[in-house]
Amino acid sequence: MDWLQPVLHYGGHWLAPFAIAALIWRGKCWKAGLVIAAGNLIDLDHLLADPIFDPNRCSIGFHLLHGWEAALAYAVMLFVPRWWVRAFALGALWHLAVDYGDCQWMSIT
Repeated sequence: MDWLQPVLHYGGHWLAPFAIAALIWRGKCWKAGLVIAAGNLIDLDHLLADPIFDPNRCSIGFHLLHGWEAALAYAVMLFVPRWWVRAFALGALWHLAVDYGDCQWMSIT
C-alpha cells in the first residue's frame, strides 16, 4: 500500500486539474487545466523552509502559502470576473485539499 499515497498525491496535483477543467470549462479544458495545475506554484513557499523538503512534514499550516490566510485569499479570488483567476484560485484550493489529504494519510499510517 506504500505506492498508493504518491499516486494519489501526484495524481491529485497533476491529473485531477485537467478532469476539473473538463467539468467546468469544456470549451477550453486544456488551457484551463494548465491554469488549474499552475495552482501548484504555491509550493514555491517550500523554498523558504529549512529543510526545503521534509517527507514527514505536513505543509498545511506550516508554509506561508498553505495557511488559512492564503486559503481565504484564494477563496476571494474565486469572485474575480476573469476565468483564469478563478481557475488559478481553484487550483490553489485544490492543491491545499490534496496536501490536507496527504497530511491525513501521514497521521493514519
